[in-house]
Amino acid sequence: MPRFFIEPFDGETACLAGEDAAHISRSLRLRPGEAVTLCDGAGTDYDGELLAVGETVTVKILARRPNESEPRLRVTLYQAVPKGDKLETIIQKAVELGAAAIVPMLTERCVARPDGKAMAKKLPRYQKIALEAAKQCGRGIVPKVLPMVTLKEAAASLAGKSLLLYEGGGQRLCELVNGEEEALNLFVGSEGGFSPEEVGILRQAGARPATLGKRILRCETAPLCGLSVIFALAGDI
Repeated sequence: MPRFFIEPFDGETACLAGEDAAHISRSLRLRPGEAVTLCDGAGTDYDGELLAVGETVTVKILARRPNESEPRLRVTLYQAVPKGDKLETIIQKAVELGAAAIVPMLTERCVARPDGKAMAKKLPRYQKIALEAAKQCGRGIVPKVLPMVTLKEAAASLAGKSLLLYEGGGQRLCELVNGEEEALNLFVGSEGGFSPEEVGILRQAGARPATLGKRILRCETAPLCGLSVIFALAGDI
């Protein structure tokens, strides 16, 4: 069923405009009487029926219910910036898997080295990718893609349990995630991984090194594998 995010509201009808209205009327070619699902981005889904379709779309609210797709565990992914368009794929798949937020991170071994202004220009596109992925997979929130930080900035503001996927070795994720956590930070490197100095900085900030096995995974594979294992251990997969 088509799914659209709206601002939280009270009332028996909702109005969609802009891209959502165009998508309903021109791409999906939906007509009055057909069903859609709305979500307020705060965990509530609305079963709706189209009343009017045009430049704006009016939806009659038939029922309200808690969204059931959000994982209990809130995972923030700190992803070192990879080259090319790999970050777009990582954002899309991380949202589908259940990440609550994605933070691009500049590290010593990043091949791509965008400055803050360049990354700020890309943020709207990254957020739109997160939005479309959240629609597709039935999320109850739209995960945020936050502005790029350096590894030192990330470490300085770190709070709560944090894991570092490190090709140099560490504990298995099943030894580090017990399923009782409410929030967790996951650090993943770029093509060249993390330098020993960066591992030291993160460890000093409380992050614990973790391994995904003896095979070295690509930078776009590691976060998706790590998230899958973590959510499986948390009982969400």
